[in-house]
Amino acid sequence: MPLFIHSCRKPDFRPPKAISLELVADNLVSPLGVVEAPDNTKRLFILDQVGKIWIVDANGNRLATPFLDVTGAMVALNPNYDERGLLGFAFHPDYRTNGRFFIYYNLPPRPGGPQAGASWNNLSRIAEFKVSADPNVADMSSEKILFDIDDPQGNHNGGTLAFGPDGYLYIAIGDGGAANDVAPGHVMDWYAVNAGGNGQDVDSNLFGDILRIDVNNGSPYGIPADNPFVDKPGRDEIYAYGFRNPYRFSFDMGGNHWLYAGDAGQSLYEEIDVVRKGGNYGWNVKEGTHCFDAANNTVELPGCPVTDSMGNRLIDPVIEMNNADNPKGGRATTIIGGNVYRGREIPALKGKYLFGTFSQPGNVPNGELFVADPRGGEGLWDFTEVALKDHPDDIGYYLKGFGQDMEGEVYLTVSSVAGPSGTTGKVFKLVQEKEHGHKDGGKNY
Repeated sequence: MPLFIHSCRKPDFRPPKAISLELVADNLVSPLGVVEAPDNTKRLFILDQVGKIWIVDANGNRLATPFLDVTGAMVALNPNYDERGLLGFAFHPDYRTNGRFFIYYNLPPRPGGPQAGASWNNLSRIAEFKVSADPNVADMSSEKILFDIDDPQGNHNGGTLAFGPDGYLYIAIGDGGAANDVAPGHVMDWYAVNAGGNGQDVDSNLFGDILRIDVNNGSPYGIPADNPFVDKPGRDEIYAYGFRNPYRFSFDMGGNHWLYAGDAGQSLYEEIDVVRKGGNYGWNVKEGTHCFDAANNTVELPGCPVTDSMGNRLIDPVIEMNNADNPKGGRATTIIGGNVYRGREIPALKGKYLFGTFSQPGNVPNGELFVADPRGGEGLWDFTEVALKDHPDDIGYYLKGFGQDMEGEVYLTVSSVAGPSGTTGKVFKLVQEKEHGHKDGGKNY
């Protein structure tokens, strides 16, 4: 096994009792996340990229009919690999009484394009739905569109939706796609050294940002009064900016409720950020803690600004990992943001941040799971690989997302194929071996 990912990596994490995987659901296509309904029913809702949300009931049975199905409205997906689809799903905190939930999905493009001779790739939509009289089926006629974004390329869509502890809806939007933040639909920004700049632009569009909106007020939504660009230049919806593709993010259920975002890198570095209001996370001036060169993305520039044109500091990540294409060595094709473990089944993980990688080089299903100890202050955090009992070297699948239930237990969403095709998609729960050799969850995998 290659030893080098980053100097902050330590030997494998091996707690006194082995950690393993308990199968929760299978025969899925491309599961991206798991959410428990906040209504005391103990139901898990699985987000499948192809356009369906499936329910696993309190007895562990997956229901035969999906809770929601938007496959007929979505853009056609590439079966080999695609970053579009049904990407985000969040229940309203008061779902038990109001039945509201929200999704992020990609539709066929509207006419036109970002410039002459270029067409839009897809239409990214954030929409609200309500549950029907049947608690296991959504009311498909209830769709309320919050906003649509004409997307210039098919990749870097972000996609996560989550409610913060403040009750506002947070939304991850990627930089628009292509590479280097340079292509039709990527505007010029304040940093002339690198062409393009949706990540650094806060006026022209919402790309490269994490947004925060108030879905309890306004039509179709309101703006929190303390959003950083309210009453000043910049789009009011923006909470933080400077991202490339913040594909998966989560709020810590405990502690200080930090927002953790995994931001996919270009060719050299992958990163995890602790996201603060008004923060600029550097892309495309920086990739990780390093100065980025849009004209030659495998060579670092010797220097770059430490603040943006508004005087805001470019905030470095808390975790940095070498990309598989890094000439210095590395094996992460892309980073997958995870969750802080707040469950009770695995005491050794309590308060630790779990994250992973989609795969290693070679187009084979061999994603990896990592853990870090959160801490304050400046500098990168140490992290280590989690050596699973059943899979000591890697997960054995492409890792596509994480999930967390109301008890703080953590789930992995995986597939044996890179794209949204086949039926190899599975959901696993992280569990701990009991003294007699069985997993705490009661099942063996």
